[in-house]
Amino acid sequence: MPIRNSIADLAEDMKLWRRDIHKHPELAYEEHRTSDLVAEKLESWGIEVVRGLGGTGLVGLVRGQNDRDGGPMIGLRADLDALPMAELNSFEHRSVHEGKMHGCGHDGHTAMLLGAGRYLAENRNFNGQVALIFQPAEEGGAGAKAMIDDGLFERFPVNAVYGMHNMPGIPAGHIALREGPILAGSMSFELTVRGQGAHAAMPHLGRDTIVIASGLVGALQSISSRRVDPLENVVMSVTQFHAGSAVNVLPEEALLRGTVRCFSVETQQLLRQEMSSLVAGYCQAQGAEGTITFDVGYPAVFNWVEQTRFAAEVAEQALGEDAVNRSGKPLMGSEDFAYMLQEKPGCFVFIGNGSDSGPSACSLHNPYYDFNDDIMPAGVEYWVRLVEKSLS
Repeated sequence: MPIRNSIADLAEDMKLWRRDIHKHPELAYEEHRTSDLVAEKLESWGIEVVRGLGGTGLVGLVRGQNDRDGGPMIGLRADLDALPMAELNSFEHRSVHEGKMHGCGHDGHTAMLLGAGRYLAENRNFNGQVALIFQPAEEGGAGAKAMIDDGLFERFPVNAVYGMHNMPGIPAGHIALREGPILAGSMSFELTVRGQGAHAAMPHLGRDTIVIASGLVGALQSISSRRVDPLENVVMSVTQFHAGSAVNVLPEEALLRGTVRCFSVETQQLLRQEMSSLVAGYCQAQGAEGTITFDVGYPAVFNWVEQTRFAAEVAEQALGEDAVNRSGKPLMGSEDFAYMLQEKPGCFVFIGNGSDSGPSACSLHNPYYDFNDDIMPAGVEYWVRLVEKSLS
């Protein structure tokens, strides 16, 4: 279906906002400039703004035609923060801050929600209220939980909350969603192997922690393939290996770090038990000592059935049935929108960033990634129709 003209007309402004945010990325809980920009735009359109939720988070409240206290309210959420990574793009709006980059598209999410806020404020073709939630610190900082702990849903008692994230590989402007689990829960681990240092020419006099730790990298993979139900999705990745400082010394200690993703709390508990047992036993068999600690991250994102079916219907009306995939594959990435869905009914969807070549087709967290400006009108059309149908 065609995007309404009044939304298509916002495209150039949204591109300017998005590229300005991309050029000036800010990390978790440091999004002061971005938060100021968002607040200034919202207030200029007559939208009430509440700041300081979760630190740099803010909410814009748009009131409909027949708003009344205690009336229906829905929440729409976007994230503000960038990643601590270097950008390798050379276009004009590349990051001006070395080591900081909008490599996940939060700049585009923010611009789309701003566009929706502007349209809703100018038309107000709905009854009730819309809370535009601009959240800090999604990238590992649990900004959603920080906003909730600061009273987000007491101040804004939404009946349902909705989120959206761009996804390279999905055709531009298409929507993918599913009922139930759509993003995995995360858990990181740190594993230390302590052996006995020795001269590299006389390894028999020591306990080689590099050989032992290397064996553990492979052995850990056997847990997901042999100790977990094959119908349970699990990804275990060792992402860091630190050992040694000289070419002729077997180091006394080796350090491994990594991440585990799965969808159920029970599976996560099983993984902790099995990993701890394997590390202790494997290292003992090699004459070394092994310890492992865990840091449980975000829970899995579970879409509520009723709200997901509703979101799918809205997306089909907004973009056409051919542009909506109701059976989108769950991904092993994690998202702190999970905390909001633990508190309120709602749905999280993916909007396609494009499947052709170029920066928009780069994977998320890639130094050459860039958000696809052309999809923003489709995102706004979805947001607006979600509001108008929810609060008709």
